[in-house]
Amino acid sequence: MPAADAELIATDLACVRGGRTVFSGVSIHVRPGEALQVEGRNGAGKSSLLRILAGLLAPAGGILANGFTCAWLGAEATLKAGRSLRSELLYWASLDNQGPDSVDSALAAFDLAPLADLPVEILSSGQRRRAALARVHASAARLWLLDEPAVGLDTASLHRLAQAVHIHRSTGGAVIVATHGDIGLDAPARLVLS
Repeated sequence: MPAADAELIATDLACVRGGRTVFSGVSIHVRPGEALQVEGRNGAGKSSLLRILAGLLAPAGGILANGFTCAWLGAEATLKAGRSLRSELLYWASLDNQGPDSVDSALAAFDLAPLADLPVEILSSGQRRRAALARVHASAARLWLLDEPAVGLDTASLHRLAQAVHIHRSTGGAVIVATHGDIGLDAPARLVLS
C-alpha cells in the first residue's frame, strides 16, 4: 500500500491476558494526519492494545490491517549503557535505514543536542524519556505508537512532544497515544477502554 494511502484498520479486536478478557470489540480506523488518544483506568488494556497494533502481541480475536510503518515507545527507554546518546540514536536509526540527519533532527526536536555526546547512563529519567521519543522521531515511521509518553516529562518537554506530534501529523504521519490525561494533542479522536 503506498504511503499516501496508508491507514490502520482494526475491527473487533480482543485481548486476553492471563486467562482474563482485558477488552473485546475494539475497532479503530486511523488515517494519515490523524491522532487517536486511548484512555482508561489502569489495567483497562491501553498498553496491550498498543502492543497489538505494533505487532508485539497477537490479538485474541478480530482483524488488524496496518499499512503504516510503525515506531513503538513503551514504558522503558531501552538505551544501552556505555554509548553516547548520539551513537545510540544512530544505531537505532540505522536499523530503520535512517542516517545522521534524522538523528540530528530528532535531537533538536526534543532539545537533546547539548546532551548528544553524554553517556546514556548518566541521563535523568526525563532526559531518557525524551531520548526514547527522539528514537521514535528518528525512525521516520509514519505511525507513532506512544505508550504513556508524558511520564517523567516536565512542562517544556510536554510542549516539545506536542509540537513534534503536530509536525509529524502535518506531514502525513499519524499517532496513537495511550495516556491517562491530556498531553496537548491537537483535536485527537478518543477511545476509552473500560
